[in-house]
Amino acid sequence: MNRRIFAIALALGVATFFAPRLALAENHLAEAISHTKEAIEHGKMGHADVLVTHAEAALTHAKAAEAEKANPHTKEGITHLDAAIDHGKQKHADVATKHAEEALTHLEAATK
Repeated sequence: MNRRIFAIALALGVATFFAPRLALAENHLAEAISHTKEAIEHGKMGHADVLVTHAEAALTHAKAAEAEKANPHTKEGITHLDAAIDHGKQKHADVATKHAEEALTHLEAATK
C-alpha cells in the first residue's frame, strides 16, 4: 500500500514539475494575430502610439513563428508589420492601420 501511495505521489510530483512548461508553450502565430488585431483596433481609434506597441509585440511573435516554421505569408505579414510600425511612429494611424490589416490577412493565411 505504501509503495502505491509513494508511486502515485512521485508521478504527481513529476507531472507537476513538467506541466507549467507545457502550459507556457506559446503559439507565436496566434499571439502575432492577437496583437495585430489589437493594433488595428487602436489604429482605427487614432491611437498611433498604442498601435505601435501592439504591432511591435506582433512583430516579435511573427518573427518567432517564422523562425519555427518558414512561411511566405508570415514573411509578408512581417513586412507589413514593419511598415505599420514605421507609419505609426510618424503618427500616421490611418496608413499604419492599413498595413496592420494587410499583415493580419497574411498572418491568418499562414495558419491554414
